[in-house]
Amino acid sequence: MAAANAMIRVEVAYARPNQHVIIPVEMPEGATLEQAILQSRLLEQFPDLDLKTTKVGVFGKLGKLSTLLRAGDRVEIYRPLIADPKVVRQQRAAEGKRIRKGGGTVELGRS
Repeated sequence: MAAANAMIRVEVAYARPNQHVIIPVEMPEGATLEQAILQSRLLEQFPDLDLKTTKVGVFGKLGKLSTLLRAGDRVEIYRPLIADPKVVRQQRAAEGKRIRKGGGTVELGRS
């Protein structure tokens, strides 16, 4: 059993198109994703972030604000996508644009 006052170290990451921030924080064992974000003070640096609507996760996997953290975790704050990648690929295919794939070119939109 761990000591009652054991501390863990995690990172809180947030990226925008023109900048990214990774802040290391030390938390008591049993801390949550939300507690790490609050302790990182990223919400002060980026006041437009709203934890009620923003998606968060650990190492690329979506999580809840109540998710318990482990030592070495990277808490990530995700921003919304500008465009749906699937829709963009479909539009390119419909336009018949050529893309490079592997060692040659492939023409999209043709069977």
